Amino acid sequence: MAEVDVPRIARAVREILLAIGEDPDRPGLERTPERVAEAYADFFAGLSVDPLSHLAESVPIGETGAGDPATSDAVVLRDLHFRSVCEHHLLPFVGRAHVAYLPGDRVVGLGRIPAVVDTLASRPQLQERLAEEIADTLEHGLGARGVLVVLDAQHRCVTTRGARQDRSSTITIASRGALADPVARAEIIALIQAGSADRDA
Repeated sequence: MAEVDVPRIARAVREILLAIGEDPDRPGLERTPERVAEAYADFFAGLSVDPLSHLAESVPIGETGAGDPATSDAVVLRDLHFRSVCEHHLLPFVGRAHVAYLPGDRVVGLGRIPAVVDTLASRPQLQERLAEEIADTLEHGLGARGVLVVLDAQHRCVTTRGARQDRSSTITIASRGALADPVARAEIIALIQAGSADRDA
């Protein structure tokens, strides 16, 4: 996968400054093309990373004393903060991801789940697609029996331009396998909301 071409971005940003009638050589702007290029290299670093690589070091979940698979009912991670860039306007959207999965015969270190979210968020994205991609990665990378992803984010293209709805947020949900069942999904969403209530109390 190709790396971000930082010098090329800097040249393009200089052209943008000229196009809006600014002087890219004036004090205050002389380093702006390089700063923007460095920021874009960070924002889009996920383009050069395979999200499945974060799940490569999964471990067998083991067996019970009776020899049955020792599967967990659910693993739920709440409040994973993420930032991404909307592919329509190249403006950021930021929010929280809540991720749950029902293990098959393998689990992964809890730090690997935020890494998956960050890698997929670090690309030009749509929030709807981001939720689906996280769910697909966990389902295929872990052989999960079920996956639920809930994203709650604010979009700068909504809060700072057009309608300028500065208090609005967007929620998207992606579910797979056993957690696509409405009852099972509702149970996980209740756990997520309970955590939110505890934080707001």
